Amino acid sequence: MSGHLRTSAGRTIAARTIAARTIATTVLGLILAASLAVSFIPGASYSRQNRQFAGAAPSARFPLGADDLGRDRLTRLLYATRISLLLAAAAAAAAIVAAFLTGGIAGYFGGWCDRSIVRALDLMLSLPWLFLLMAVRALLPLNVSPLRSLLVTYALLAGLGWASPARVVRAGVRSFRDSEFVLQARAEGCPEWRVLVRHVLPNLRPLLLAQFWTTIPVFILAEANLGFLGLSAGAPFPTWGTLLSELQSPLLLRPEAFAPAAAIAISLFCFKLICVKTVTPFGGSQV
Repeated sequence: MSGHLRTSAGRTIAARTIAARTIATTVLGLILAASLAVSFIPGASYSRQNRQFAGAAPSARFPLGADDLGRDRLTRLLYATRISLLLAAAAAAAAIVAAFLTGGIAGYFGGWCDRSIVRALDLMLSLPWLFLLMAVRALLPLNVSPLRSLLVTYALLAGLGWASPARVVRAGVRSFRDSEFVLQARAEGCPEWRVLVRHVLPNLRPLLLAQFWTTIPVFILAEANLGFLGLSAGAPFPTWGTLLSELQSPLLLRPEAFAPAAAIAISLFCFKLICVKTVTPFGGSQV
């Protein structure tokens, strides 16, 4: 009887987890779809200024009001959502690729290669990478173009955010290094790089996906911190971080100004639900 109850409870929890993940994925999809659809709205521009409506309250024309330059807050929020989500995902994908290359080489070949890479990872993880990111970003010249500053910001995120996933990938590769299918591939004369890519990588797919989904919100928060300090994209490009910087002005501190914070909170919560109980090769879960 108790075993039946445990089985029933386990199925209920699994069903709720799947439902929560489905809802979270749907919400993220709707948010991203809305941010992409804004390009097809006539007259919607994140940089158009209407000085006569500067600081306007929410209305039919400006559902979230206008900023101090008369720009539509809702339009800028939708463009910021697109930029922040897509570039954070691209930076996370680049970081995971770097993590697989370094962690895979270290875990598969071992020896001095493993020790050297592990020492480099320990050094990277010991650095206060957010402050390092702020310092490197602040060194950019003031006349850099807004697009380049935006791309550099996310390139720095990818360049500094691969160390932690690399340690996880290394542990995963080590668990497969002496498995039967790897030994059989070696016995058949398969080159080492082919064994790593064709045999080990497919088994690491759940682990890599889990690291990808957990890295995106980290990069979103990092960019929000940089944008709040004025170290993210240059004007007029909007990101969630640059929109949050408006909260520093007491004159613009109105309820609608907190819409970017609400968008970040909703997105991070959705990513959290997506990552709950993601099965890894170790039989556990990655959160």
